[in-house]
Amino acid sequence: MLKKLSWAVLILLTILMIIYWDLITYGFQQAKGQLEITFNTIPVEEVLKDTTVADSIKQKIKIIQETRLFAFDKLGLQKSENYTSFYNQEGEVSLWNLSASQRYALEPKLWTLPFLGSFPYKGFFDLDRAKNEMQELKEGGYDVRIRPVSGWSTLGWTSDPILSNMLARSEGALAELIIHELTHSTIFVKDQIELNENLASFIGEQGAIQFLNEKYGKNSASYFEYILSEDDSKTFRNQMLLATDKLDSLYQSLEGADDSVKAVNKHIMIDRIISSIDTLHFHDSRYYQIFNSSRPNNAYFMSFLRYYSSKDSLKTIFVKDFNYDLKAFIQGMKDYHK
Repeated sequence: MLKKLSWAVLILLTILMIIYWDLITYGFQQAKGQLEITFNTIPVEEVLKDTTVADSIKQKIKIIQETRLFAFDKLGLQKSENYTSFYNQEGEVSLWNLSASQRYALEPKLWTLPFLGSFPYKGFFDLDRAKNEMQELKEGGYDVRIRPVSGWSTLGWTSDPILSNMLARSEGALAELIIHELTHSTIFVKDQIELNENLASFIGEQGAIQFLNEKYGKNSASYFEYILSEDDSKTFRNQMLLATDKLDSLYQSLEGADDSVKAVNKHIMIDRIISSIDTLHFHDSRYYQIFNSSRPNNAYFMSFLRYYSSKDSLKTIFVKDFNYDLKAFIQGMKDYHK
């Protein structure tokens, strides 16, 4: 009887491995990539003591140290050992993000991961593997996008290190990134990625403004630089959110039409969206060339819904219900989404 039971279990496990082979191999590759980073980090203290490390690098690391303490003590984000170690990427990208959308609808492809829920994107430590899956998705009729990731949260599974490529950011952008990722470690609602990302984006930006104001004051160069950058970012993302509304209306109006008709109308609409950038005012002229090297598609536009579609409503709650008190706002969000 025991022998028969053992064979039944073995057969069942074999069947499950066949069915979920892609998921198993993906999980293995992700674990391998994350552990490779984790096992090759060094304590921040060692980097700061190293006389061969440039002072500019050490200064950015100190900004991260100050930001995380600010996030814990002044904002009430969950305390952790995140960003107390350093990983040298040697100028290389460590992680890529793959996202996909229906070709003639703003509907994301979702990937389901055990225990974590469904995600409208997928991370890869191996670029070739990401490109292979991207090609498969293209052939399956999806719009796809691969982009490098400068920082990510493991949601407490490991202690997240400082990645050397992060340090190319300005002080304000760096503070925003750290607070954004620490927010994910504090508030994470399963199967609500748009909520999670909108919250982290809003808290990251508001937190960076408060951090810079407290550290340097509103008349400082660092504060002024970040505010100008945020003004440009807001101008651009509002235009992209408006573009998603126009595309969504277009796709709905073409429901039932041939794909050839949809393709032509989509191409014309995206041409108009690209041209509209020239009508906007930016402090940083690089925004006017943002689409010179790559043409946006549905997967690109979906990212603005994912990260910024709820920012106005979150700002309203922040102002009216919490009177600009970011720590109280964060606690309120934590309580509401328990």
